[in-house]
Amino acid sequence: MMRRPLAPPALSGPRFNEFIQSQKVRVIDENGENLGVMYTREAMEQAREVGLDLVEVSPNADPPVAKFLDVGKFKYEAQKKANLARKSQKTQEIKEIKMRPNIDDHDYDTKMKKVVEFIEDGDKVKVTMRFRGRELSHGQLGMAVLQRVAEQTAEIAKVEAHPRMEGRQMLMVLAPK
Repeated sequence: MMRRPLAPPALSGPRFNEFIQSQKVRVIDENGENLGVMYTREAMEQAREVGLDLVEVSPNADPPVAKFLDVGKFKYEAQKKANLARKSQKTQEIKEIKMRPNIDDHDYDTKMKKVVEFIEDGDKVKVTMRFRGRELSHGQLGMAVLQRVAEQTAEIAKVEAHPRMEGRQMLMVLAPK
């Protein structure tokens, strides 16, 4: 049984040293000073003299910009920065509040407290008005309750999707301002 020769692992991250494909690069040394445009081989030799790698930091420039850096340290710091950005970002969820057209005042107030809480947390709120039996023929009652919700949350939220019927339900979506 013949074995396939192992292919080199795919290069992830910026190109460095002999992986840089362009003939000439604009070189920046370890202190941040511009050394000008030079041949890639010449720049790699200068980087080795200092004990660092030649790392391509801006491959789309003309000519590409390369810097004298430690590749491992550069990749580690880039990964740390990406993890920090991912940790600090807030995902917006859609919370759902279900009501009925003949909802009582106290039940309505309780549901409204939750709506306000969700919006202040930065989440969207989907208000669902559920109709059962003959309630379906009195759609204006459900519409009135949803209008009341929209008016009460006008200062902190905007109506993203106006009330509309979907089968036996009337839906409205509120988003934080």
